[in-house]
Amino acid sequence: MNERSFTPAAGRFAPVRLYDPVVALTRERLWRSLVAMHVAPRPEDVVVDVGCGTGSLAVLLNRVEPRATVIGVDPDPEALAVARRKAAAAAVAGGTPGGTTEWRVGMGDEVAAIVGAGTADTVVSSLVLHQCPVPMKRAVLAAMHETLRPGGKLVIADYGKQRTAAMRLAFRFVQLADGKADTQPNADGVLPRLIAEAGFENVRESETVATLTGSLSLYVARRS
Repeated sequence: MNERSFTPAAGRFAPVRLYDPVVALTRERLWRSLVAMHVAPRPEDVVVDVGCGTGSLAVLLNRVEPRATVIGVDPDPEALAVARRKAAAAAVAGGTPGGTTEWRVGMGDEVAAIVGAGTADTVVSSLVLHQCPVPMKRAVLAAMHETLRPGGKLVIADYGKQRTAAMRLAFRFVQLADGKADTQPNADGVLPRLIAEAGFENVRESETVATLTGSLSLYVARRS
């Protein structure tokens, strides 16, 4: 992954259309529900989903609070096309009455410029940072910090420290798809330190979810 390239949602070897079936192996409904619980969107909130992929989390958050504005940002136009179809289907089904979901093309380290610095009440990201080299992880976290208003909330769901032999073995599937160089720092537990170094306060690992592809962690923090 060079400075302006990105790892596709489903990894280096799979097309975007396979992303949703693959991510189902991660107990997706459970951890997305936990993310929504920690985000707890309120009416009039602006929630930015960095690396929104095919839009499942953004659509869920808009369903939880239809009066919030949810902005999904992703570098992959093909993934965003899927996201738009999901949002349209949810609206037709009555899943997001009156809700606002926007989709914008861009890299995670550009999110403050795309959305506007200091404009978001919450920034959320799922299954993105493990695909990035450490310098890009830092840059994305810095951009998230800049995007949040003072007191704003960060919620990240991603592969964290793989604490058991079983989880380390399961995580090899992810490393095959996304590359060991980018994913190993997550497995070693680097994310809380990087989040704190980006300027966030009260960083905590609030949940862990064991999956067929390794252990997922939910991290919550605040911008001061």
